[in-house]
Amino acid sequence: MAEILPETEALDRALQLLRAGEAIAIPTETVYGLAADATNGEAVARIFEAKRRPRFNPLIAHVSGLEMAERHAVFDPLSRRLAQHFWPGPLTLVLPLRPDSAVHPLVTAGLDTLALRCPRGFASRLIAALGHPLAAPSANSSGRVSATTAAHVEAGMGERIPLIVDGGPTPVGLESTIVKVEGEALRLLRPGGVAAEEIEAVAGRPVTRADGGAIEAPGMMRSHYAPNARLRLDATDVRPGEALLAFGPVRARGAGDAVATVNLSPDGDLREAAAQLFAALQELDATGAASIAAEPVPMDGLGEAINDRLDRAAAPRDNAGGRP
Repeated sequence: MAEILPETEALDRALQLLRAGEAIAIPTETVYGLAADATNGEAVARIFEAKRRPRFNPLIAHVSGLEMAERHAVFDPLSRRLAQHFWPGPLTLVLPLRPDSAVHPLVTAGLDTLALRCPRGFASRLIAALGHPLAAPSANSSGRVSATTAAHVEAGMGERIPLIVDGGPTPVGLESTIVKVEGEALRLLRPGGVAAEEIEAVAGRPVTRADGGAIEAPGMMRSHYAPNARLRLDATDVRPGEALLAFGPVRARGAGDAVATVNLSPDGDLREAAAQLFAALQELDATGAASIAAEPVPMDGLGEAINDRLDRAAAPRDNAGGRP
């Protein structure tokens, strides 16, 4: 089983393992990440092995700041402005890879672009001390519910990694927003912890949405973030044997008969709902209910990211789940 250390005591041990080519779980402001030295191919391979992740799915390289980022990718003026405004924070930029970048090709999945993010807190201090970017997808088995506590990581992959750094519950609770600048256009590849409206306000131009085509960044696979239970979206009723993922003050019909209920935000606060989403899915899944009914969540602001995660969690795996 993994060693678990509080972040206040974990820096030296984490550095030792990363320098030895290991993959470890660390807290970020978004979700817990499974981190390895992005310049070490064997270390990055351990991420794919521990997550059981398809190798055609690229990873985000996490950096300590803009200076480190510019050593590995080419920034256009708009991408630099977005980085200066939102970093450190939950925004990932997809940029042209520099030919001389030391980031291993496993991180980019063979693409000529690199997804970069600058996190806050322990992760930032760790990257600065290591001196290399960290590849760090969410610390859970590929396609399953992302981990927002050290306990979630331990339950999902504690037997596959040597260390879990415990930083408490993650404050944002959703993965980062991923955007790509293409000439004069700004394209949203994955909604996340920064709302599209916030990005548009800084960019001074609209954000267009990805068309669901080729995988250009993490989190774009159709089935992702999935609990074991089937997930039924936009539910206005609760069927026999279902658990209920609630939102806001008004309940679906039959809510009193639900196997269990977790309300993402009784007041309908989307930021609170985003922070609670993955923990709520973990809790309801642990009840053993075969199906989870999810009440509607509005699409404005962070609601776009919440609905993206719910859609992917409900996507058919074996002709089950999805919108009713």
